[in-house]
Amino acid sequence: MANEPDEEKPLLHAAAYTQAPKVSHKVLTKEERQELIKQHEERQQEAAKLDEVANRGRLGRWWSRLQSGPDKVTFSMAVVALGVVYGDIGTSPLYTMQTFLNGQGGLANADREAVLGVLSLVFWSITLITTIKYVLIAMRIDNNGEGGIFALYSLIRKYGAWLAIPAMLGGAAFLADSVLTPAVSISSAVEGLETLPALEHVMTENKELTLMITIVIIVVLFSVQSHGTERIGRTFGSVVMVWFSFLAVVGLVNLSNDWSVFAALNPVYGVRFLFSHHNVAGIAVMGTVFLSTTGAEALYSDMGHVGRGNIYCTWPFIKIALVLCYFGQGAWMLNHWDDSAYRRMHGLNPFFEMMTPSVRYVAVVLSVAAGVIASQALITGAYTMVSEATRLNWMPHLQVRYPARTRGQLYIPVVNGVLCVATLIVLAIFRDSEHISAAYGLALTITMITTTILLAVYIWYSGKRFGAIVFTVLFLAIQFMFFLASMAKFLRGGWFTMLLTLAILIIMYTWNEGTKLERAQRRHMQPADCLPVLRQLHDDDTVPYFADNIVYLTSDSETKRVDTDIFFSIFANHPKRARAWWAVSVETSDEPFTREYSVENFGTDFLFRVRIRLGFKVSQSLPAYIHQIMNDLLKSGDLPRQESRYPKLDADVNIGPIRYVLIHKALMPESKVSQRGAVSLQIKYAIRRLAGSPVKWFGLAPYNPLIEVQPLFLATERPPRLKRV
Repeated sequence: MANEPDEEKPLLHAAAYTQAPKVSHKVLTKEERQELIKQHEERQQEAAKLDEVANRGRLGRWWSRLQSGPDKVTFSMAVVALGVVYGDIGTSPLYTMQTFLNGQGGLANADREAVLGVLSLVFWSITLITTIKYVLIAMRIDNNGEGGIFALYSLIRKYGAWLAIPAMLGGAAFLADSVLTPAVSISSAVEGLETLPALEHVMTENKELTLMITIVIIVVLFSVQSHGTERIGRTFGSVVMVWFSFLAVVGLVNLSNDWSVFAALNPVYGVRFLFSHHNVAGIAVMGTVFLSTTGAEALYSDMGHVGRGNIYCTWPFIKIALVLCYFGQGAWMLNHWDDSAYRRMHGLNPFFEMMTPSVRYVAVVLSVAAGVIASQALITGAYTMVSEATRLNWMPHLQVRYPARTRGQLYIPVVNGVLCVATLIVLAIFRDSEHISAAYGLALTITMITTTILLAVYIWYSGKRFGAIVFTVLFLAIQFMFFLASMAKFLRGGWFTMLLTLAILIIMYTWNEGTKLERAQRRHMQPADCLPVLRQLHDDDTVPYFADNIVYLTSDSETKRVDTDIFFSIFANHPKRARAWWAVSVETSDEPFTREYSVENFGTDFLFRVRIRLGFKVSQSLPAYIHQIMNDLLKSGDLPRQESRYPKLDADVNIGPIRYVLIHKALMPESKVSQRGAVSLQIKYAIRRLAGSPVKWFGLAPYNPLIEVQPLFLATERPPRLKRV
């Protein structure tokens, strides 16, 4: 009896050789406190400025209200908006008029009627598509500040299941375009080096040099994405400001020779030229005009990254610069269309030709930078698209990082890697911008058409039915002309875009169908149904402990019920007896540094339903938080003591061994499911394996978690009885 107290003590103090995953007593790290203090000081300074402005009269009060709402404007984020949003549309003056001349058979065919006609079509396309449709209409329709086709669909999906079809198709097409844009923008800009006399000899002798430089730039661009779009945007923003200022200046210089081109502001010139015999290209000229609007969809998708107000603030400057540049090229063409020196020049580019040779060097350098920035606009848009698709359960839950202070500034490592590899594959297949451009733009016309359909539905159910009809007829007519013109490039490269769009569409469709099948069989149990048998197992000394604590990770955030999958896992095969069972769900909050949890114990000391809320910048490494929760419940008396006599990995003597369990589903061969459903589930499980396991996301790998596979309980075919012989 004298030795009995010694037998109750641990035989070896594990803390002597290992450390428990403990949490600090502080709720914020030093860096987080400093960042919050900085944010608080910035808000105080901003509020003081607004109060000062508000005292200056009606205009000051209007500005104060504006800065307090969703259309808030700040200089720093306006610069970020320049760097993140406008790169794609900013490169269109490089090749739009060049493509127009090629389609018309050269500069000799670009008489006054043709030039004024194409300028009118370009101006009114930018005005109608980019300014009216996207800036003035689409950007007013946001989902908690997020833009893009998926955010739009989230707002209107209650009006019909069929709306998922245009949403998926448009999203898939946008992501396909996100692969092609870096390839075509950067390669076309780098190829501009071949036009410089100082480099012409080197580029001619080394034909692969252009491709290699493009590859290096693309790899570097994707490598810096983890630093966040805010930092990238600030770096690129000043470059974009210089680029658009440059476009405006060179345009004005050439306009000074012929101001009459502004007659093209009259839309009659565009309509007349489109159906005129002077238009050699016919309806295909709309494919050229479409190039001037290619960055419009990125404007809407990137809204969550930079804020709506900052796009409103910067767009007038962007549009004026674009119009001046296009009209400047038009003025140059009118002044030189009968010049014999240009009649037989192959691949004539008015953008570079309207400049003096010394200025052309500056143009090439800036165009390379603009090509990189154009790629950035689509990359950030792709992050937003995938994030929204994940919320809709159209794509797997991927690891998301938030490098900046706002949740809109996100980075998805898997998407970044896939985009980088896919872009390099495009370069390997097509090798230069001339061939890539044949595949470029077709996907984006599909996205624009589907966005128009969804916007029309939103406007219709907002009570503005006449406006919805006018909006639909006007924009679908224009965009279907763009689509038909782009289809002319199908065999020259458009097929690749369509295959890429189809592949992404299959991923979203099958993931959605598989998720529906899984949810159709998911059941939940009320505490009264499961507690009696769990209590019996808890008290049954004939069954050895599987672990002192069994922690299940679940996606169900409701804490008043128990997932049937967890219940069957406990009792399947050999019962998993424990001192306590835990069902834990993790949510990501919209605040950066949230760390909080809630617990439901159903009136027991052995079953706990835990919901953890973590800020979007907080690491989701769960073991330390699980230990804190267990120790908190131990101190409050909700959890009985679990002293461990033997050493264990975490060295926490107050808590017994913990076993983490993740449940995956598998389709049984005899399941009564359609062929389409079976294929959807098989593809979903294959995608899940490629996308990565939650084990890594939650920091559970060192703790040897149990990955348990349960059959998908769909209705099964009943085979005939066996015959005894």
